[in-house]
Amino acid sequence: MEKRLKSWGNNRAGQLGDGTWTDFRTTATTVLGLTSAEVVKIAAGGGDPRSGHGLALLTDRTVQSWGANGSGQLGDGSVFSHNAPGQVVNLSDATDIAAGGVHSLALLADQTVVAWGRNDYGQLGNGTTTDSSVPVRVEGLNKVIAIAAGLHHSLALREDGTVWAWGYNINGQLGDGTSTSRNVPAPVTGLAGVTRIAAGARHNLALAGSASSTVVKAWGYNATGQLGDNTTINRFTPVDTLGGWSGGVSLIAAGAFHSLAVSDGDHKLSAWGQNTSGQIGDGTTDFRVTPVPVPALTGVQLVVAGREHTAVLLGDSTVRSWGNNGSGQLGNGTTTDSSTPVTSLTALTGVDKLAAALGGDFTLAN
Repeated sequence: MEKRLKSWGNNRAGQLGDGTWTDFRTTATTVLGLTSAEVVKIAAGGGDPRSGHGLALLTDRTVQSWGANGSGQLGDGSVFSHNAPGQVVNLSDATDIAAGGVHSLALLADQTVVAWGRNDYGQLGNGTTTDSSVPVRVEGLNKVIAIAAGLHHSLALREDGTVWAWGYNINGQLGDGTSTSRNVPAPVTGLAGVTRIAAGARHNLALAGSASSTVVKAWGYNATGQLGDNTTINRFTPVDTLGGWSGGVSLIAAGAFHSLAVSDGDHKLSAWGQNTSGQIGDGTTDFRVTPVPVPALTGVQLVVAGREHTAVLLGDSTVRSWGNNGSGQLGNGTTTDSSTPVTSLTALTGVDKLAAALGGDFTLAN
């Protein structure tokens, strides 16, 4: 039997893509029509617990989308939600995808970026604040190698190691020293040598430096300590996250209001920020303003974060999740929150891709 893309958690907007509007799923269901073999990358977006949308980049460089679509975030030329995948129009050469609160991004083969969906703060980067239900080109960006999408803002990493940001900026999430929103990209102040980027609801992370001396940079909203600089002060330009891992860092991820990093070598996970539902994974619900280790987890290969939950892929291809589980987004057959990792029942072997909606309550695995 062919392997299929899986999903679990909230489904009020059809974001599980299984052809139903069933409220939620506590174990994995199958996204219709997409075999694991044809899916290259997955992304999950969502701006609130009951909403969300999914994206899948296929081997032919087209993109499929499903779920909520009130602002055109599915990119199919309409504003009608659908509970099964459909094709993003006018897009045939994508190499990467990202999903924000109510908007979506795609990196193209020519290293430029297109965007679609809600644009009230300029998060589509096309010089307007008009929503678009079809992809539009982000202005003035080239040589892009990675993209990320926050709740109402967007990020791009360029070949030269600089990071560019656009969209909502009231909390400093554009990192340009101001609180002025922008509808075209501008460089994040003082960042160089960046190799990875991650976007939370209103904050961002960047990995900079060499493998032996990696630093995690953070900026934007910090009310729950998600920047990891031992304060709860918003930062309008990047600051250093204060350690908590041994050696370099290989992976970073951001949920709505919490952050995560995986250390190089031992593949151990650290987390910081909001912990209302146990999404830090340290067995408490105490907020953390500096990184703390997530105990009893080794061999972390991937980490993703949702509104108030976290999921990781381990070296044995199993998925562990923790945090809020009110919609079954931990995928363990219950709706009970957990402040320590539980096993997600995916019925998938050989998982190598994970996605969670930064402002939503669902998870994708392939």
